[in-house]
Amino acid sequence: MRADRLVAALLLMQARGRVTAAELAAELEVSVATARRDLEALSAAGVPVYPQAGRGGGWSLLGGARTDLSGLTANEAQALFLLAGPAAAAPEVKSALRKLLRALPSTFRAGAEAAAGAVVVDPAGWGEHDRDRPELVSVLQRATVRRRKVSLVYEGRSRERTRRLVDPWGLVDKDDVWYLVAGTDRGQRTFRVDRIAEAAVTEVPFERPEGFELSRAWGEVVEEMERRRSFVSATVLVAERYVPVLRARFGRNTEVVGTDADGRVRLRVAAPMALTIAEQLAGWGSTVEVVEPEEVRAELARIGSELVARYRA
Repeated sequence: MRADRLVAALLLMQARGRVTAAELAAELEVSVATARRDLEALSAAGVPVYPQAGRGGGWSLLGGARTDLSGLTANEAQALFLLAGPAAAAPEVKSALRKLLRALPSTFRAGAEAAAGAVVVDPAGWGEHDRDRPELVSVLQRATVRRRKVSLVYEGRSRERTRRLVDPWGLVDKDDVWYLVAGTDRGQRTFRVDRIAEAAVTEVPFERPEGFELSRAWGEVVEEMERRRSFVSATVLVAERYVPVLRARFGRNTEVVGTDADGRVRLRVAAPMALTIAEQLAGWGSTVEVVEPEEVRAELARIGSELVARYRA
C-alpha cells in the first residue's frame, strides 16, 4: 500500500538523514520512478522534505527535522523485538523487522538487534514433531484484519454440521489450540478452529462492538469454561514440596485450604468428573491421600484393583 511506503520513507529519512530515490526504491522493493513519486507526494502534502541535487545529494527532512512516527524508546524497541523475534521465521516478519531496525535511531539498533535473536520458541514437546499452524488460521486472520464477515461450516460436539455467518473479532492460541472469538446473530460466540470444516471470507464488512478488547473477552471465556469444568472438587493431603506439582496439574482449580498437624498441606482440587480427578492422582500412589468425596476415593480403589488384577503375576 502507498501509505505504508510513505511512512517507511519518512522513517528512513529520519534514520539516515538523507536518502536517494534509488536507495529508497531498493529498500521498499519498488521502481526508482515510484520511489521518486512517493517523495514528491510527501513534499506536495506539506511534509518538510526537500531534494538536493548534485553529488552526495538526495532527499532530506527540512532543517534536520525529525518525524518520530514510532515514538519508541530504547526499552520499548527492545521489548518489541523480543516479542517479534520468535515469529521471524515468516518472510514477512523478517522483512518488517529488517526495515524497522534500519529506521530506528542508531543508538537503539544494537539492543534491538540483540533482542530479536535472544529468544527462540519451540512449541513442540519432547519427542513430538513440529506443530504447523492450521491453514484456516491465516484465512481467519486476514478476515479479522480486513473486517469481513466469514461463512463457516462448524462441527459441534454432536458431530452435526451447521453453517453460520460470523464477524471474526479475534483469534486466540491457547496451549496450541486455536479459537475464534466472533460475533453472531446470538451474540459473542467462541469456535474451535479445528472444528471449522469450511471457511469462506465474504466481502460483507462488519464493525467490532465499541470498546471490545480481545484480551478481556477471552478472559471472560476462560473464566466461564473453568467454571464449567469444575463440577467435582476433592480435598487431598500432600507433602508441601509436592504442592507446586499439583498446582501445575490442576491449574487454577487448586486451592490451599490449610495445613494438618502432621505438616501435610490440605488442598482442594477440581475437575469435570470424579474419574478425571482419580486418573490424575492414581499415579501418585500413597503420596497423595484423598480425604473426600467418597466417589473419588471409590474411583481410585477401582483403578487400584484393576491394576492389581492385571499385574499381580
